[in-house]
Amino acid sequence: EVIEIENGWRRSDIGKDLKRVRNVKPLWSKFGTALGVALGGLDMWTNTLFGFSVFGTLGHGKTDAQSLEPAAKHKPIAYPKPDGVLTFDRLSSVFLSNTNHEEDQPVHLQVKDMALQKSSEHDIFAGPSARYCPAGVYEWVEKDGKDTFVINAQNCVHCKTCDIKDPNQNINWVPPQGGEGPVYPNM
Repeated sequence: EVIEIENGWRRSDIGKDLKRVRNVKPLWSKFGTALGVALGGLDMWTNTLFGFSVFGTLGHGKTDAQSLEPAAKHKPIAYPKPDGVLTFDRLSSVFLSNTNHEEDQPVHLQVKDMALQKSSEHDIFAGPSARYCPAGVYEWVEKDGKDTFVINAQNCVHCKTCDIKDPNQNINWVPPQGGEGPVYPNM
């Protein structure tokens, strides 16, 4: 039963740890680094010593999708290439997940409006799907002088980040046919 799973992880050590730190990020976002982290520390301290939060449970104020800002507001980040020792490329990590999708299956990653994907996700936000997807499922490829949105669904590790983070909520993740995908127990 789903309720038993929810209650089980909340009672676990991980659940207890997460409950103690639940307000740190909302406080940090609301009050800035210095005051937010200080208030977060106070909140964690009262949670640890007394078992309650002086703030209750705070929300984040906006969804992950709403937190994305236009690319023009930020400098591009030059990420170093993976070294193959400490850091690895995405496809090597996808390989380790033993992801398997049968060929010719119905698409489980659906873009509702491809024109919106180009005009907003690409043109305004500089294609964040190519960066937030941990499996490199999404990419913008130049084809015949135009940028084209390519979905490599066979690499999907079913994290649902695209469904959560897409700035227009334009990508819909649905369970693939046959329950295929990563084989996490073997990792």
